Amino acid sequence: MAGNNNEGERRLCKEWKLVWRAMRILNEMLPHLWLYQVLGILTDTFSPYFGLYMSAQLVNELAGDCDYRRLLMLAGITVLGGFLLSFTAKILQSKRAIYDNFLFDKHEAYLADAQNDFQYEHLENPEVVHLRSSIFAGMNATGAGLVTVKWQVSDLISNILGVIFSVSLTVSMFTMAAQGQYTGIFGFINSPASAVVILGLIILNAFCSIKISAASVVRQQKALGKLAADNTHYSIFCRLWGADMIMFDLNRVVIEEFRKRRLRPKWVAEREETVIRYNSLSIILNAVVNVVLFFFTAAKAYIGVFGIGSFILYQGTIRRFVAAVSGIASDLGGLRHNNSYLALLYEYLDLPNDMYKGTLAVEKRDDIDYEIEFRDVSFKYPGGENWALRHVSMKFKIGDKLAIVGENGSGKTTFIKLLCRLYDPTEGKILLNGIDITRYRYEEYMALFSVVFQDYALFGFPLGENVAVKLDYDEDRVRDCLVRAGLGNIFASEPSDSDASDLPEQAEAGPRQALDKSEEDKPEEDKSKSLEKCLHTKEKNVLKRAIGREYDSEGIDFSGGERQKIALARALYKDAPFVVLDEPTAALDPIAEAAVYENFNVLVENKTAVFISHRLSSCRFCDSIAVFDHGQLIQQGTHDALAADAGGKYSQLWHAQAQYYEK
Repeated sequence: MAGNNNEGERRLCKEWKLVWRAMRILNEMLPHLWLYQVLGILTDTFSPYFGLYMSAQLVNELAGDCDYRRLLMLAGITVLGGFLLSFTAKILQSKRAIYDNFLFDKHEAYLADAQNDFQYEHLENPEVVHLRSSIFAGMNATGAGLVTVKWQVSDLISNILGVIFSVSLTVSMFTMAAQGQYTGIFGFINSPASAVVILGLIILNAFCSIKISAASVVRQQKALGKLAADNTHYSIFCRLWGADMIMFDLNRVVIEEFRKRRLRPKWVAEREETVIRYNSLSIILNAVVNVVLFFFTAAKAYIGVFGIGSFILYQGTIRRFVAAVSGIASDLGGLRHNNSYLALLYEYLDLPNDMYKGTLAVEKRDDIDYEIEFRDVSFKYPGGENWALRHVSMKFKIGDKLAIVGENGSGKTTFIKLLCRLYDPTEGKILLNGIDITRYRYEEYMALFSVVFQDYALFGFPLGENVAVKLDYDEDRVRDCLVRAGLGNIFASEPSDSDASDLPEQAEAGPRQALDKSEEDKPEEDKSKSLEKCLHTKEKNVLKRAIGREYDSEGIDFSGGERQKIALARALYKDAPFVVLDEPTAALDPIAEAAVYENFNVLVENKTAVFISHRLSSCRFCDSIAVFDHGQLIQQGTHDALAADAGGKYSQLWHAQAQYYEK
């Protein structure tokens, strides 16, 4: 028995630690949140009891001596006290409303900040992905999570205060007795034994309410077991768009799946049944207690224990007491239910970041003379069984133009992830100027790379901020990078007297002009419609215009190719010694792609360029080509040398593509 008690105490302690941590996090998001919340709850909870008490005093006075001086005093206290309580409540409500408006945004920002510190491997780990899906499924379907704690704890405090106020106002009902002798039922009610029985009934009601709430929580948690999987189907349903949905009539299939799995899934029915069943039990139990208490109070009033006013007071407070006790049980059950999601959330937020960040400063070289070496590097993804890379050894120096080619799954992207230290090698070393890159300060090493990944991300804030990745930026430099990336034509929408008249592409001739030539030579009707819309908007500075219209009705809807150029401009703006381009022209038309390749050296200047592409024509612009196959580096050399090796993998890939362009 003692062991069970200890286990229960430990479980209870763990439950409250989860809640307490959530409360601390919420207070970190919004300092003084709980101060205003508790003060507001105190005022809101006390006000009805104050009204009941003063009303009872007025009625007793009217039914008794009816002293006008005392009546005036009681009326004054009632009016003035009510005014002060109402005034204070309104001020606190306004403050709480402001906090509530910010709470969800602060919550989103907190989760985003927490995820910024994650190791990259967590983002690709299937177990972590499932964990995150379970967390956000709970938030979306049941409202569970950090923010819920604010409402649940607030309700719990309110109900606890309700119990305290009710007890303080009704305790006299149990201690008072009528003068004289009574027999039968009235004799029992007038005796101290009745108070013991009534209090026992109230305690039993509280105990049963807690048990009912606990059982309900257990049943609901069991019913919600498939929530994460169902949330996946919901996500699919929310993405009903695209030509495929129309051409293959997928809408009908997805909608039917949605109806089956989301509109009326099994867990919803089970949860509803549980809630109805246990809520019904609580309602019946509370009704029985309220009826007993009503007759007990009425009987005491009948035999003259107290007056009409007190009867009204006791009836009101007792009802509030029973409701508060039941509410406490429900709140505790709700907190327990929410804690199951908090535990998952904390597990997610507490994911370890054990990547060694290094302490050695990266050498600041005026000649930017850096050399990267892969020395017998092998790599397995965490939890994976197969080698993604195996025994890769190679070197490349600043100024080199290196192409990485190979079939899908050959290890190209993994090579880039290791180079950019998103992962550390399982075996072997990656060296920068002869020093293991893990020894360098992580932030300084990452600053050496400008990367355009195939799955790059642009955001719904202004174009200039997207390119510079900061709020304060050099507009001239941003414009120059956009021009170099092939987007100089977007500045045609600006006024003639703007800074655009002094753009580099207009002041000088050369390769940079050629980057936009493909767009300039196109007929007007072939140009992007989004760019034409820029001519008729309030904001003429294109850099201040948002990308897309999700958050700004006057944003610019760039095409896929234009977006890829913006991502390229972002890499150029960073001005890092190493530029990594993962399929940088996949969304470009042939003319624009040719312009990028022709001006490749201008784009990367004196930097090291690591270039991944399935279009082998791009390799002709590179100094060296590395061919990967099944995670191994099988060939390395120039385009001409590798193409001439008829038995080599590169020659095979080259001719497989070239045959479709040969007459």
